[in-house]
Amino acid sequence: MAEEQNITIEVDGQSLQAQPGQMLIEVTDAAGIAIPRFCYHKKLSVAANCRMCLVEVEKAPKPLPACATPVADGMKVYTKSPLAREAQKGTMEFLLINHPLDCPICDQGGECELQDVAMGYGSDVSRFNERKRVVRDEDIGPLIATDMTRCIHCTRCVRFGGEIAGLRELGATGRGEHMKIGVFVEHSIASELSGNIIDLCPVGALTSKPFRFTARAWELTQHEGIAPHDGVGANVYLHVRGNRVLRVVPRDNEAVNETWIADRDRFSYEGLYAQDRLTRPMLREHGKLRPADWQEALQAAARVLKDVGPGRLGTLVSPSATLEEHYLAQRLTRGLGSDNIDHRLRQGDFRHPEADPALPWLGQSIASLERNQATLLVGSWLRKEQPLLNHRLRKSTLDGGAVLAINPVAYDFNYELAANIVTPPSGMVQALAGVAQALGVQTELAATPDAGHQAIAARLKAADRGAVLLGSVAQMHPDYTLLRQLAGAIADAAGLTLGLMGEGANAPGAWMAGAVPRRGAGGAGVSGGLDAAAMLAQPLDSYLLLGVEPERDTAHPVAALKALSTAKVIALATHLSPALEAHADILLPMAGFGETSGTYVNLQGDRQSFGGCVSPPGEVRPAWKVLRVLGNLVDLPDCDYRSSEEVRDEVLTACTELAPDNALQANPADRPVLTGNGGLERAGGVPIYAGDALVRRAQALQQTPDAWNAGLRIHPQVAGQLGLESGGSVKVAQGDGSAILTVELDERVPAGCVWLPNAIPGVETLAGGFGALSLEKV
Repeated sequence: MAEEQNITIEVDGQSLQAQPGQMLIEVTDAAGIAIPRFCYHKKLSVAANCRMCLVEVEKAPKPLPACATPVADGMKVYTKSPLAREAQKGTMEFLLINHPLDCPICDQGGECELQDVAMGYGSDVSRFNERKRVVRDEDIGPLIATDMTRCIHCTRCVRFGGEIAGLRELGATGRGEHMKIGVFVEHSIASELSGNIIDLCPVGALTSKPFRFTARAWELTQHEGIAPHDGVGANVYLHVRGNRVLRVVPRDNEAVNETWIADRDRFSYEGLYAQDRLTRPMLREHGKLRPADWQEALQAAARVLKDVGPGRLGTLVSPSATLEEHYLAQRLTRGLGSDNIDHRLRQGDFRHPEADPALPWLGQSIASLERNQATLLVGSWLRKEQPLLNHRLRKSTLDGGAVLAINPVAYDFNYELAANIVTPPSGMVQALAGVAQALGVQTELAATPDAGHQAIAARLKAADRGAVLLGSVAQMHPDYTLLRQLAGAIADAAGLTLGLMGEGANAPGAWMAGAVPRRGAGGAGVSGGLDAAAMLAQPLDSYLLLGVEPERDTAHPVAALKALSTAKVIALATHLSPALEAHADILLPMAGFGETSGTYVNLQGDRQSFGGCVSPPGEVRPAWKVLRVLGNLVDLPDCDYRSSEEVRDEVLTACTELAPDNALQANPADRPVLTGNGGLERAGGVPIYAGDALVRRAQALQQTPDAWNAGLRIHPQVAGQLGLESGGSVKVAQGDGSAILTVELDERVPAGCVWLPNAIPGVETLAGGFGALSLEKV
């Protein structure tokens, strides 16, 4: 079919090219012609209810809204004619009839679209003497403050919920001046993207509750940054006053996050100012930690590192550390004669490391997810794990694409799954093998494809574009090696791509920098080295921890705490967690989000560098500088870096031949480790607001429905059999440990499972996130 030809229109005497079907406001925006608006937003559907964008169109009987008027060849438009101006000023007057005059106390003051437009189209005198309406404010949660008397009924927030968040939590009731925006029933906003309605609101009706009454817009300075929590690498602005981060808002990048950010990207900055923030070095003497100066602490750390025997040092690095920190940590570790370094702290299976891909990644661009015709999620609650990737996949379903899933829990998605196999963790390998065999893949596992397997295989095979995505639950699974191998075979058989969604904000960067055993910077081969699990299962003499809270960030916290209790521990940390307070011998405070420069590599391979925008508190120092000094103190050659950019450039030079690649280097045959025994199985994972030190300390996020504070969740049928009630206490036994937790009933959990994630309070004494456990009523 021939492509449609551009058409020509004239706006204020200026000739413009346009595509047939485009709305007039899109064409004028692209040409830099300003038309006032409130309800229109480039990412939302057209509502045309504010009428602020009325313009004069030649031969039209009345002014027309530019947001809802499609262009036509030869159209002549006047945006500043007397008729257009009169219409725009009349609309402005109507909007101000009921709007309160509370700009001096409104958080939106100084960045308010209504203020800006009123300056150009409003009057200095109102002709109305009637009393203004007052609307009762609703409490819609800990993140968003409401002042609904200010609402001008643009409905951006309503449309966002239905079109972007996928949850129609806000709606409009009533008509005319009696119209109200609110929740349909009394509950809080639960979407993981909810904070975006703060940016969308053109007035002060919806504002940030944590930021409320903190600063005025003109007091803030704006700095570019990269979100530090997941593999998307969302672009953000940090708003700073007085050396303190007060707000985080999205920065447009169509290829990465469009114009949205997740709530954890927006509100996690609160964690920077938690009470347990580590602000000065500390040394352990006579079993207790005491403050120390940097020289004393660094000299003590250097002595420990020099004294450790070859191969007896283990380095555990946060997957959200920067590229520069990963690189210097592995240089220091290997310079001391050890190849024991890893960032895969929560991975559950390290069999056959020789088969590891060259550089794990998403397998496709982030934007292309929305064009997938079929996507299979394996061990992934994508909506909570990677909210912005989930948004892209939701867009694919709106365009006819199918999302299918194999998970240990019937997770909630904000779109309908085309097929969904829910099986206890011990059945996940068999379920994936069934799909593989339905596609004609020969496996060592005996599996008979059923109707569910056949349905998934048929949708994948029929797709011209699509992916098989392995999520965090799959990576934590004790049979991750098999899941990865089967997922790759399924993708190959269906002609799709394989995507690996690693941990943290910088997993690809960790691979590039060599923060893994058997791999150096740029993927260079290195002999030997223990992975994260082996380092903790076989206790070493000394450990170097970088941004790690072992009781929350490791797959097996019991093993981690046991290993650290018998070793010399040097920890670079932002906060003083209970485990570090109990086991660290030397604590070196490191800078956090917004306080240091560095580089993140996201899941599609973008290398995004950022600078620090505030000075760290107290005696805190950037981790890359601390590692550089430690390298000098242990006589590491060529360790005199003057900036993080020098470190970055050295890493990238080593990576010139390294390309993203999920292909397995070998396909060894194995049998599953995890097998069902007829009892209860633990289904693990990590809740969205428990993933790292910052979100765990962000008070507003911890008050949301997504904060996991209920202990464990089981199916009502299982609860009835055990005599358990919602809100009651239960003793959980797993391995050699036990814990007392509360019970919540949840029909999404399979009858043979207990949904009990890692990284939540009270589970440090239990074994890993998978395996057999028992429940006993307390």
